[in-house]
Amino acid sequence: MLKLSAPYRHGFAGSPDDLRDQAVLARFKGTTTTSTTTRWRRWTAVGAWLCLIAAGGALAYLIGERTGIRALQQGTLHRLDIYSTSLRSELSRYEYLPQVVALSPDVLDLLRAPTDRTLQLEANVYLETVNAHAQASAVYVMDTTGLTLAASNWNQPGSSFVDMNFSYRPYFKDAVRGMPGRFYGIGTVSREPGYYFSHGIVDGNRQLGVATVKVNLDKLDAAWSRSTDKVLAIDGNGVVFLASEAAWKFRALRPLSSETLQQLAQTRQYTEAGALRPIDMREHRPLSGGNAMVVQLNADGPRRSATQEPFGPDYLLDSRPVEGTDWKLIILSDMKPVHAIARTSAVGTAFALVFLTLLVLYIQQRRRIVHQRLAAREALQGAYDELEQMVQVRTEALSHANEHLQTEITERQRAEDILKSTLDDLVQTGKMAVLGQMSAGITHELNQPLAALRTLSANAVVFLERGHTDQVDLNLRTICDLTDRMGQITSQLKKFARRSTVQLQSVALADTVADALFLLSQRIRQERVALSQEIEPGLHALCEGNRLEQVLVNLLVNAFDATASAGVDPRCVRVVARSAPDGVVLEVHDNGTGIAPDVMPRLFEPFFTTKEQGLGLGLGLAISAGIVRDFGGLLRAARSDLGGAVFSVTLRKAEERTLHD
Repeated sequence: MLKLSAPYRHGFAGSPDDLRDQAVLARFKGTTTTSTTTRWRRWTAVGAWLCLIAAGGALAYLIGERTGIRALQQGTLHRLDIYSTSLRSELSRYEYLPQVVALSPDVLDLLRAPTDRTLQLEANVYLETVNAHAQASAVYVMDTTGLTLAASNWNQPGSSFVDMNFSYRPYFKDAVRGMPGRFYGIGTVSREPGYYFSHGIVDGNRQLGVATVKVNLDKLDAAWSRSTDKVLAIDGNGVVFLASEAAWKFRALRPLSSETLQQLAQTRQYTEAGALRPIDMREHRPLSGGNAMVVQLNADGPRRSATQEPFGPDYLLDSRPVEGTDWKLIILSDMKPVHAIARTSAVGTAFALVFLTLLVLYIQQRRRIVHQRLAAREALQGAYDELEQMVQVRTEALSHANEHLQTEITERQRAEDILKSTLDDLVQTGKMAVLGQMSAGITHELNQPLAALRTLSANAVVFLERGHTDQVDLNLRTICDLTDRMGQITSQLKKFARRSTVQLQSVALADTVADALFLLSQRIRQERVALSQEIEPGLHALCEGNRLEQVLVNLLVNAFDATASAGVDPRCVRVVARSAPDGVVLEVHDNGTGIAPDVMPRLFEPFFTTKEQGLGLGLGLAISAGIVRDFGGLLRAARSDLGGAVFSVTLRKAEERTLHD
C-alpha cells in the first residue's frame, strides 16, 4: 500500500492518522508548547459559549411556552363558550314550567282544599303527565308551610315527595316571598342531585303555595367526560357540583369557612354527599390578563409527608361565570402540549446555536488547512488512484456475492413454492384418505335410496297400468325425496373434496360441526357411537370453512378409532364449541385409551402413527396442525375428562356481521 510522508498525510482531515500527523507537524514547527494563559482563555471561551447556548435555550423556551399558552387559551375560551351555552340552554328548557303548573286548575283546587283526596289524586295525575312530557326529575306542589301536597312521583314508594316538608330549602323561601326560586342541591328524599325551579302560586292577592320543578343535569357530566379537558362547574361557595371527573363532584376548590358550612347545613344542600373535602390544587403560576392561571393538581390524595411533592403536571385553568346564576364554569387544559412546544423551541434554538458555532469553527479550520491541502494534492491523487483500484476490486467481489445471493434467494423461493404445493397436495390427499375411509358408509347411504328408487319405479309402472294414479303420484313424490337426499349426500362430498385455498372469513362453527357429522353419520349409526354436542350459539371463527371441516373430520375419525381400539362400551365422543379469552375453541373429547406421555411430543410429526399398519399414514394430525396454523390458530392435545384424549382447536374470533361485509 502507498505510504505517504507526514506532511502529505496531513491532508486527510478527520481520521486518527490525520490527528496524529497534525501533532507531528505542530511539533516540527515548534508550536506544541501551550502557555497557561492560552489554556485559560480557551476554557473561558468554552464557558461563555455554553452560557450563551443555555441563555438562548431558556429564552426560546419562554417564548415557545407563551405562544403555546396563547394558542391553548384561545381554544379553551371557545370550548367554555360552548359549555356555558349548553348549560344555559338546558336550564332555560324548564324555567317556564313552574309558572305553567301554577296556572293549572287542578293545582289551584287542591291548594284551596288540601284535605280533599279526590283533588289530590287529580293533581298528582296532572303533575305526573306534565313531568312525563317535560322529562324532568320531578314536579311537585307545596303549600305555604312547605308541605308537599302533590308530586309527579306520588306513586313511587320510598321516593315520593308527597307529605314531605321542604320549607328549609332556599327555593321555597324565595318563591313564598314572590321571587322565582333557583337552587342546586342533593335531594333529601331521592338522594339525587338536581337543579330546582320554583314559582309562587297565588289566587288573586292570596299566596296559596309553591310549584317546583327538579331537573337532573347529569347528562352534562356525561358529555363533558368525553372531552380531553377537565371541566367542572362550581356554585357561589366554590363547591363542585358538575364535573367531567366523577371523583371531583361535591368537593370544594378551597376549604370552606365555618359560616359557609353552617349555611349549607341549614339548607341541607349537600348533606347527602358527606364531607365536602377540598380538591388539592395549588396555583403554580399566574398569567397576565383575564382569569387564566397555571395550576397543579394532586391526583393521589393528601400529602403523606411534609417533604413529599404529590402535585402532578401543570394545567391551564380558565373560568367563565354562567349567566343568570352565581355559578362559574372552569376548564383545565393539560399543559403537556405547551411544554412540548416550548422544549422543541429550546432544543431547536440550542441546536441552531451549536450549529452556528460549529459552522464558524469549521470555516476557521477550513481556512487553516487550505494551504496544507494544496501541498498534499499530489499525494492525495496517488492515494485516490490506489483507493479507486481497491474499490473496483471490492465492487467486483460484492457483485459476485450479490449474484450468488440472488441465486440462493431464487432457489429458496422455488423450494418454498414446491413445499407449499406439496402441503396443498397432502391436504387434498388427507381429504381423499378420509373419503376412502368413509366410502363403505357412503356406499351404504347411496345403495338404500337406489334400491328404493328401483322398487318404487317398478311399482309405479304397475300402478299406472292398473289406473291407480294416486299411488303413482305418491311413488313419484317419494322418488323425488330420495333423489334430493342422494343429491345432498353427493353435494356434501363434492364440497368436502374440493381443493380450496386459505381465504380467512367468518365461519359459523355450528354449521361446520353439522357438515362434518353429516359426512360421518353412517359410521356413527353403524358403530353406535354415543355422540354429544355442546355448541355455543352464534359462535363464529376466522378461518376457511372447508379446511376447518377437514380438520374436524380427521379429529372425529381419530376419536372413533380410539374408542374402538379401547373396547369401551359405550363409545362416547363429545364435540364442544365455546368462546375463550383468546378466541374460540373447538374440542373433540373421547373415552378411548388416551395419549401416552412418550407419544405426546411426536404427536404432530408427519408419518408418525400409533395405529396398526395399513390403518393410517400418520398424516392426519400433521396436516390438521398445518391447516390450523394457516388460520393463525393452534391445535393442542391433552387428557379429556371422559378418560380418553381431547384435541382443542383455538381460532381467532370473528363477528357475525363480517358474513355480510
